[in-house]
Parts: sequence; C-alpha cells; structure tokens
Amino acid sequence: MDDQPINIRALHQVFSEDHEVFMAMNGKDAVAFCERTPPDLVLLDIVMPGTSGLEVCRELKANPFTADIPVIFVTAQDNPEEESACWDAGAVDFITKPINPQTTRNRVRAHLTLKRQADVLRCLAWIDGLTSIPNKRQFDERMQQELRRCQRESIHLAVAVIDIDYFKAFNDTYGHLSGDDCLKNVAQVIHRCMQRAGDIAARTGGEEFTCILPGLDPGGAREIAERIQQAVSALDISHAHGIGNKVTVSVGVGSVVPDLEVSAESLIEKADQMLYAAKHAGRARVCVG
Repeated sequence: MDDQPINIRALHQVFSEDHEVFMAMNGKDAVAFCERTPPDLVLLDIVMPGTSGLEVCRELKANPFTADIPVIFVTAQDNPEEESACWDAGAVDFITKPINPQTTRNRVRAHLTLKRQADVLRCLAWIDGLTSIPNKRQFDERMQQELRRCQRESIHLAVAVIDIDYFKAFNDTYGHLSGDDCLKNVAQVIHRCMQRAGDIAARTGGEEFTCILPGLDPGGAREIAERIQQAVSALDISHAHGIGNKVTVSVGVGSVVPDLEVSAESLIEKADQMLYAAKHAGRARVCVG
C-alpha cells in the first residue's frame, strides 16, 4: 500500500516474477482487501492521506482475521520516534526509501519463511488428530470471525450440528478401531460437502461435527445438511443397531441474520435444539430452525 504510483511500480517490479502482488493506494482499500483475501505479507507506507499506514497496521492487528499477517513498513522517515511507532503498531520490520531491491527481496523472503512456519504450527494446533479436519479450537475462532463479518454485512449465518446416530452402540458392537474408522470416513464426507470458500466443518465432540455456513438462509442451509445426511448414508457402513442397519447422521440447523445481540453460543444452541428435534423425530433426518 502506497499513495505514490512510482513506489508501487518499483515494488511490483521487485516481486511480480515470484509472487502474486496486489496494490492499494489508500488505507480503506488496503484493509478491505486484507479482510476479504488475507495476503501472506503486507508492505505498507507510513505517510498516507486520510488513514495513515500506522492506523492501517493497528486496524489489521486488532482484527483476529488479519492479526497474523506480517506487516513491513516501507518509509522515507528515518528517526527513532518513527521506528518506535512502527514496532508499537505491530510491524515485523521496516525498510527505508528509496528501496534497495536486494535488501527488500531478502527481508520479504525471510518474513514469508517465518509466516509459512507459523502457519504450519497453527495448522497442527487447529486440526483434529483422528479425522484430519478442523478441531473445536479452530471452529471457535472461525465462528467468532464469521459472526462478526455477517453482523457487519447483515447476511445470514447458518450452523449445522451433526451427530452420528447410535454411535455408542456401534463402538460396543464393532470395537473402537472400527469406531475410529467410521469417524474418519464420516468426517471426510462432511468435509467434502463444504464446497464454498467460507464453509468449514469441524469435529467438535466425540461423534459430533459442526459446520459453519456463512451467507446461507434456512433453505440453503437445509440443502447442505441434506447433502451431508445423504452422503453419509451412501457410505453404507454396516451398523446392526442403526437406522436401516447402516450408519446415519442426524442434523440440526440454525440460521439467522445476526444482529449485535446474537452470540455464537446462542446460534449453536439453536442448532442443538434442532438436532434434538431430529433425534426425537426418529433420527437420520434434518431439522431446521
């Protein structure tokens, strides 16, 4: 981000052969882009008309969805107070103008390497060890992010809670190793049903999975939930005590256009109530509220 086209062109020339480079000439556009399509790294001018680079950096760091993006300031300022302001705003480094292409390239490479390593560690901490899909920790963070985004944009946010029917009886009959295989297969089927960029399916309990479906009204969320229910049934995993003698799932769905009074907990509770209704109605079905 820089308000001078000549500076943008210079940086684009340095990085365009090896990286996908996006440009913004004001703080508002830069923040909006980072929220919509989080980049791996931001090069940011300090002195800008309107929103300054320091304000942009603070805004990025205050948002959990963009807080982990490394920010390198590119500035003509060269005094201790300005350097301290960069660090205090959350920068990982700063480069002085006029830029030295080799220095700039090497510093960006170093911070991209650190970012990749941090992403790998974060991924390991956010993945369920058995099923290899997101775990509850990742679910909780993404839920808060999507709730805030849907509140800002006044769009629907749907949650689907999925429970494997009579799973305890399955474990008791076939053993825990078969139970683990069942969980893995069901998890992968649910994960494949998440076809849009913002959708996420996570394992949030023993035999319970929860999906976040931003932008879907009750009808759209029902379609996804029924697709999941049918895909699990199509696995045709034998279950002597199950519905139709095979593994099935019950799904409860809640969908609202959240205002500031709606919490993640209240939306999940709504989906849980629908799951209870699905079980009470005989299991192997979808209930939406």
